[in-house]
Amino acid sequence: MGGVLLTNGWDQRERAAVIEHFQLDLADFEALHINYYDAWERASISLTEYLDATVFYEPRSFSRDEFFAFMLAQSKPQPDGALGILSELAASNQYLLGALNNEARETNEYRFDQFGLRKLFKVTLSSCYLGLRKPEPAIYRRALDILGRPAERILFIDDRAENVAGAAAVGIKAIRFESAEALRRELVSLGVI
Repeated sequence: MGGVLLTNGWDQRERAAVIEHFQLDLADFEALHINYYDAWERASISLTEYLDATVFYEPRSFSRDEFFAFMLAQSKPQPDGALGILSELAASNQYLLGALNNEARETNEYRFDQFGLRKLFKVTLSSCYLGLRKPEPAIYRRALDILGRPAERILFIDDRAENVAGAAAVGIKAIRFESAEALRRELVSLGVI
């Protein structure tokens, strides 16, 4: 989703904006974030545990709710993203559309609800549900097992080269997203639209 349909929910740019807004030290936050984010995305720890470890390990002049609300506000439609293409494909009812993303449960739920993605995707496979993350080969194999379809019948789109390579490594046709226009051309050439 992030980088293709929406901005990345909690990537470097989004984290930096939130940390600056709350006047925290970015280097200190990043040093703690790297130790806990993987576990949060895999749902091994809760939002409260993540925030306690990275921000609220000492008293703050703002609340967890204020901090999390500002985190969520960083999620926006991706400029030159593929939301329009996704809507078009969903309206055609020709394909089983699914999301395979790395996302913590709380941000994942917000983004799916806020941007109406549940209406567009029939299947949502997120790291917080699977306990696996892209580009680990196991997440792509798990997705294939859940879908019950052979790898060659799946088309995977992602903005990150390592995620595209991970999907391709298990036999999935994979496209690296660069722009809506480029994606549309690629989908036309594949006969998808």
